[in-house]
Amino acid sequence: MKAAVIYQPGDPPRYTDVPEPIPQNKDEILVRVKAAAIKHIDKSRASGRHYSGGAPQEGGRIPGGDGICELTDGNRVYGLGVSGMLAEKAVIHRDRMVSVPDGLDDATAAALPNAVIGAAMGLRFRAGMQPGDVVLVNGATGFTGRVAVQIAKYYGAKKIIATGRNRDSLEELKQLGADETISLSQKDDDIRAQLAAIHAKTPIDVVVDYLWGTTAEMILGCFRGDGSFTNKIRYVSIGSMAGDLIQLSAANLRSVDLQLSGSGLGAWSRQQVVLLFKEILPSMFELAAAGKLKVETITTNLKDIAELWDLEVPGGRRVVVKIADS
Repeated sequence: MKAAVIYQPGDPPRYTDVPEPIPQNKDEILVRVKAAAIKHIDKSRASGRHYSGGAPQEGGRIPGGDGICELTDGNRVYGLGVSGMLAEKAVIHRDRMVSVPDGLDDATAAALPNAVIGAAMGLRFRAGMQPGDVVLVNGATGFTGRVAVQIAKYYGAKKIIATGRNRDSLEELKQLGADETISLSQKDDDIRAQLAAIHAKTPIDVVVDYLWGTTAEMILGCFRGDGSFTNKIRYVSIGSMAGDLIQLSAANLRSVDLQLSGSGLGAWSRQQVVLLFKEILPSMFELAAAGKLKVETITTNLKDIAELWDLEVPGGRRVVVKIADS
């Protein structure tokens, strides 16, 4: 079969022939892959930078952790891969797949789950978001951030603040549910002033952060209290596109009712992952099929993988590889 294979960490994948993967037990099934998205986590794992990446594999590694597949009975499912998904066939977990509604196209279905995981798991389980909460999405102009704004709205947020650098995307976010936007292209002092003014007027309850770095320092700094009572703030780190490390004052922690946590592989309980596949992903697929959860994709073919692996896609879109038609 044809597949994308990375032979050395940091190299782009090569379109080549490889043996078909073989299920190793009754919990694994062989499927035909129809589409798979190229995500930051796939690139990070392939380069060896992600904490879940593992050691290089002899004979190369097929990237791609999930995708849209066709079962032997012809039904379409979203599946979590045991083997790499950027291939004509793959092995997936039998208990980690979700049926895809007829009204949802392969590209949207392939692009959506990683963003849902990166948004809904943080909002629902790590932040414990409740209807009426004021939610700040830091880094909302990226693909997952745009989905997070929409899911926060769906979960009943009273107000949503979105930050980002892309001015056009910030404007588009107002159509997707954001009530206020903060440009990260302005001076740091102006960002701090805008954050502080918003928090003073409508105290922020939840932060989902896809950037970390300096932006996280500014947001956390604006929460620092003066000894008076404060609202409980649940700050969830999901990505670190702006840097992996921050400086955080101990007084910042002591002066406010702050819950600081992360959302990612290893941070969720087994039961929460079960709910992801049984409840969260099916409901989000239905919303997308009904046109109530909107994403934008760019599609390409598997044979062009080397040229498109490092493509930077502006405007919060995601590249999806259509594999069945390659």
